[in-house]
Formats: sequence, C-alpha cells, structure tokens
Amino acid sequence: MTHNDEPRPIGELEKTIGYTFRDRKILKAAVTHSSYYNEMKTKTDSAVAYNERLEFLGDSVLSIVVSSYLFEEYRNKQEGDLTKIRAAVVCEKALSKFAAEISLGEYLYLGHGEILNGGRQRPSITADAFEALLAAMYLDSGEVFTEVERFVLPFIKSEIGKISRNGVFIDYKTQLQQLVQQAEGEILEYVLVSETGPAHDKRFSVEAMLNSNIIGRGTGKTKREAEQQAAREALILFGEIKENAKETH
Repeated sequence: MTHNDEPRPIGELEKTIGYTFRDRKILKAAVTHSSYYNEMKTKTDSAVAYNERLEFLGDSVLSIVVSSYLFEEYRNKQEGDLTKIRAAVVCEKALSKFAAEISLGEYLYLGHGEILNGGRQRPSITADAFEALLAAMYLDSGEVFTEVERFVLPFIKSEIGKISRNGVFIDYKTQLQQLVQQAEGEILEYVLVSETGPAHDKRFSVEAMLNSNIIGRGTGKTKREAEQQAAREALILFGEIKENAKETH
C-alpha cells in the first residue's frame, strides 16, 4: 500500500469503541478485507488474516445480542413482530451506518484497487467489518457477550427508536382498527388534508375520522407515516397509550 492508502492506527479504534484488545492480531484481522489479503498474497509469502470468517461469526453474535434484548424488552410482541424489528436493525443499511459513526472505514486494510473504488465508504464492506469487529470483541473477551452488548446496544436502541418514530414496525392503524371494531357500525377512515413540498421532500397531513369526527391528526414524509401518526394520536385520545410513552413498546 502507498502512504495515502494507510489506514488509521487501530489503537485509535480501540479508544473509540472503549475496548482494549488482549490480542491485537484478532482486531487487525477484523479490519482486514479480502482484497488486501489477495494483494499481499501476490507480494509476500506470509499469510495475512482477513475478516470473512469473523464476519460470519459476528453475524450470529449480533443476532443473539439483539434477539436477547428484544425478547426481554418487548414482552408483549409476538415472534413475527420481533423478527421484523431484528431484521430492520441488523440489515446492511443499519450496520453500515453504525460503522460510519465510528469511522470504521478509515481503519480498514483494503487492496489498492478497492481503495480507489471507494471501498472505505462502501456499505457492504463496512457493514461486514462491523460484524467482524463484534466477533473479535466476543472472542478476545473470552467468548462472553458483555463487552459486545455494552458497545453495540446503544446503536441498536437508537435505531429502534428511529424506526419506531417512522411507524415501520409499530402498526398504530391496526391497533386503532381493532379498538373501533369492538363497537358495531363505527366507520373509521383516513382523510388526506394536504400535500406540500417538492417531489423529493413531500410532507403529508392526514386526519383520522371516526363517524366523520376528527379523532387524530398526523404528518409525515409518506401517507402511511402520516396515517400512523394520526392513529397514534387517536389512541392517545382514547387512553389506549400514554402521550409520553415510548413508541417502541
């Protein structure tokens, strides 16, 4: 690698994640991409450890940590809902975002060609490296989950909150519909009140109507989000949920 290709010192990464490795070789492997391995293989006889096996383990470690957290924190949710939440917070998009928050791409050992192609910012590479980093922490700490949980759960909790606020997995409309159906003859509908903003940045305003009476208002970047927020306001009105309650529960 040329001087410009050099990653940041992994000691800085340890400070960022708040964990000092007993065996730095495993951390070095976690931040080494196969492109660097292939490049070094043609230049030297010495083998270079890279992160694909660690990424495989890290995927399972992350799944266990997230699954355990969801199981304990969301006791009223069924398996299908828990699966949806987990999938949303361990997908490539989310993991690459977590990686960006700790500037993980800047610590990666990549082949020269991969660097020229923007590999340090490529979501597939940084997401895999994030999982490899979790596996490295798990192994280095004696195959216990304590350090991994301490490091990764703040990311997970934050992501769950963001997803919930957008109404991705909390279906207030269904909750409201089930409540309304308890009485015969009730008519629930959602009326689009306004649609503003340019095509790339729309804002929708919706009113939830029960027998032509407004029971909730909501806004959002999509009609679905606005309807979810209107339904949530209606549920608050009916005392089904508390106004300041966490939306993820």
